[in-house]
Amino acid sequence: MTDTTTINSPMPGVFYRRPDPDEELFVEVGDRVEQGETIGLVEVMKNFHDIEAPKAGTITEFHVENEGEIEADQAIATLE
Repeated sequence: MTDTTTINSPMPGVFYRRPDPDEELFVEVGDRVEQGETIGLVEVMKNFHDIEAPKAGTITEFHVENEGEIEADQAIATLE
């Protein structure tokens, strides 16, 4: 059985997969991440909040598109 963790948004807002429109994505599906590594940002009223991996693992899926609107506690990504 595979140990998976869903990374949820702590707040409603807009999810960004890159730090700036001209920069690379924070992470892509299949990338290994370390605990505390930023996987994206949630923007609320021009304030950006880092979304961090709660533990080390591999990103297996993103549930939200870049610049997609999200609700509080909505799944952002799956970590395996």
